[in-house]
Amino acid sequence: MKPTVAPFPAARLRRTRTTHALRNLVRENTLTVDDLIWPVFVRDGTDVMEPVASMPGVMRQSLDNVVKSAKEAQDLGIPAICLFPYTDPALKTEDCAEAWNPDNLTNQAIRAIKDAAPDIAVMTDVALDPYNINGHDGFVVEGEIVNDRSVEALVKMTLAQARSGADIIGPSDMMDGRIGAMRRALEEKGFSNVSILSYSAKYASGYYGPFRDAVGASGALKGDKKTYQMDPGNSDEALRLVERDLQEGADMVMVKPGIAYLDVCHRVKTTFGAPTFAYQVSGEYAMIMAAAQNGWIDKEQVMMESLLAFKRAGCDGILTYFAPRVAKLLNR
Repeated sequence: MKPTVAPFPAARLRRTRTTHALRNLVRENTLTVDDLIWPVFVRDGTDVMEPVASMPGVMRQSLDNVVKSAKEAQDLGIPAICLFPYTDPALKTEDCAEAWNPDNLTNQAIRAIKDAAPDIAVMTDVALDPYNINGHDGFVVEGEIVNDRSVEALVKMTLAQARSGADIIGPSDMMDGRIGAMRRALEEKGFSNVSILSYSAKYASGYYGPFRDAVGASGALKGDKKTYQMDPGNSDEALRLVERDLQEGADMVMVKPGIAYLDVCHRVKTTFGAPTFAYQVSGEYAMIMAAAQNGWIDKEQVMMESLLAFKRAGCDGILTYFAPRVAKLLNR
């Protein structure tokens, strides 16, 4: 329905912008703490807070400090924390066996967080790149990232995380058929209440550089990920991928990166009505922080404005490294 506006001066659209109270009353989209998932990087050691140079303010944290961060997130009202491991290069192999080791960094962190902060949901990452000597999300055979064998490994990784107590499985690998395989395995092994938040539309993007530094994957990656991550020129394809993942058993879907793909977020939400998330990725975070540190922008204003854009596009939630900062502002 086309909106109807009275002629001027009966309609003065500035009237509802006159005061803070009026602006709040008519605001169409609102960001809340409930919209946030906080991605954190876990590494080995004790009492380690190691800065990620390309992501100012973000740390690689040892297990004890990840637990403290989870408690902080719970106290701030952040609903979920998402774990990404910085794996010792000595544990990276062709067969990626560390990915489903019940005592790998991620699985240790899940158990520790669930013991210390039981009210926060723990989300995981399911992909082989943190454990792969080749730096890819799937197995590499004679230069090809093979699909079906990779899916078998990803299922083993999923079950190891579910056994450790993960609430949300986050497949970021972009292999075909992995959601169906994971859902079947979870059902068969008694984990029917474990949710899947699928990275359904993950693009082969230039925005991931700082993240790869954070997890130690930059030097390991051989080639690129264009044979399995999406072409940035496509959006119809994103809808096909989302539809497939929902049919295979995904509970929630994600678009990644975020700010450059708001049109895709909007199309996904309006087409399917399913819970839709976006990942404000490392490159987006780093650009805002770098510009703020140079005094070119107001960090808090741009941070909040960028996250509100996801809500306006239809997202139900956002993975963002700004989560604790945003939660503190909103809780004021």
